[in-house]
Amino acid sequence: MSEKPGRYQRSSNGLIGAMIVTLLAIGAFVLVRSLVRADVDVEPEPVDYLAAAEAARGAGFDVVAPSSLPSGWIATAIDLSQTDPPRWGLSILTDDGRFVGLRQEDESVDDLVEENIDDEASSGDVLELDSVVGSEWETWSDEGGDTGYSIEYGDETVLVYGSASAAELQDFIGLLER
Repeated sequence: MSEKPGRYQRSSNGLIGAMIVTLLAIGAFVLVRSLVRADVDVEPEPVDYLAAAEAARGAGFDVVAPSSLPSGWIATAIDLSQTDPPRWGLSILTDDGRFVGLRQEDESVDDLVEENIDDEASSGDVLELDSVVGSEWETWSDEGGDTGYSIEYGDETVLVYGSASAAELQDFIGLLER
């Protein structure tokens, strides 16, 4: 029995044509979907930073954290490392979506500022703020509009920073507890 070729001839031009038709179909699908799909709002998931702070305190790490957040603010991430030296961090969004960050670790102020604000952040005047962590906070800013406040807390550095307004950051510092 002899084998006969298929009913149609295969060619590279046919393959290219099929690929073009497939890409056009995918493009049409994406275009139609983008026209009929409503914008999707993704809300950040809040995290229970109070439980994490209590767990850290129970393990002997004297973390600072607010006992509550202003109305509409959401804690979105926790950074807790109980390695030696331990590290504590908290990421928060204000009611208008601006960022507030809190970092506490056994690092130099310059290293924390470089890592979290900007490697070319400018140091400003010392600011007197009413806080259980301390009263003399060094100010920081960068060209992008970020602001930060740092203080030595025992052997560690506490840094509050972000794109939130200076007044919001200062109010946040007033909420910190040990």
